[in-house]
Amino acid sequence: MKRLLTMTVATLALGGAAASAQTVGFSQIGSESGWRAAETTLTQQQAEERGIDLRFSDAQQRQENQIAAIRSFIAQGVDAILLAPVVATGWDSVLEEAQEAEIPVVLLDRMVDSDPSLYLTAVGSDLVHEGEVAGQWLVDTVAGEDCRVVELQGTTGSSPAIDRANGFRAAIEGHDNIEIVRSQTGNFTRTEGKEVMESFLQAENGGADICALYAHNDDMAIGAIQAIEEAGLAPGSDILVVSIDAVPDIFLAMSEGKANATVELTPNMAGPAFDALDAYWNDGTMPPNFIQTESRLYTQSDDPMAEYEARRDLGY
Repeated sequence: MKRLLTMTVATLALGGAAASAQTVGFSQIGSESGWRAAETTLTQQQAEERGIDLRFSDAQQRQENQIAAIRSFIAQGVDAILLAPVVATGWDSVLEEAQEAEIPVVLLDRMVDSDPSLYLTAVGSDLVHEGEVAGQWLVDTVAGEDCRVVELQGTTGSSPAIDRANGFRAAIEGHDNIEIVRSQTGNFTRTEGKEVMESFLQAENGGADICALYAHNDDMAIGAIQAIEEAGLAPGSDILVVSIDAVPDIFLAMSEGKANATVELTPNMAGPAFDALDAYWNDGTMPPNFIQTESRLYTQSDDPMAEYEARRDLGY
């Protein structure tokens, strides 16, 4: 594998970060959510701070665009590739090509169904645990009362959609008072979250038969909140709202009583990723297969307005 042979004085001043000669390709899924935009911004900031030449490619939520971008990075001879995969399957061939070119690949925030030997490491949250935290919050909140749940799933086939669904179901298993009555993808977007929620409301007695909404990300939840309000109901009270990501706008909604809880997914995946690459470039240190970030639950009792103010300038 390619390794860093020399370090500049500037590099040493940065505490051993990779030299400015290091070039990293970043294949981002797209900009389907505020969280995704923040991840992109923070990745660019981290690269700039470390003197890394970051070459960015927006896949516009299409796997074929990501595969083409990775092949372009390989042709350019980059020193590493960051990949936030749009779906979990179909990566073996292009990851093998990167490996043959001796270019380490680091996954960001999503996993792939490929042999772990094909990538250096993965940085992300425990996506199943995120769903479990959201589900346990609902179990505790309804406290044995009957609760019919509608679910806005993420992009079909993506690891967050699969794992956040499984984690939530694991948390409510054995609690027969809680039932998921409708589940449909909203593709992680506010627009589709609103559209799907409108269909849920129409199908469930105008929303009167819905106890809670579980959304796989905050952006879909925010779209759904708009649909709930337009239906003449009060989100956060008539229909409980729990989602995942902890983006600024969900804290604003929580401060207004329109959302109840969110599980944080930090957008700073690049920091741990670049740390792992620095160690690998410098002396060949192999990172663990998975570098896990924290999944914290926030509710209306956690001063959501202060959380909103703290996050609003992070690129969301």
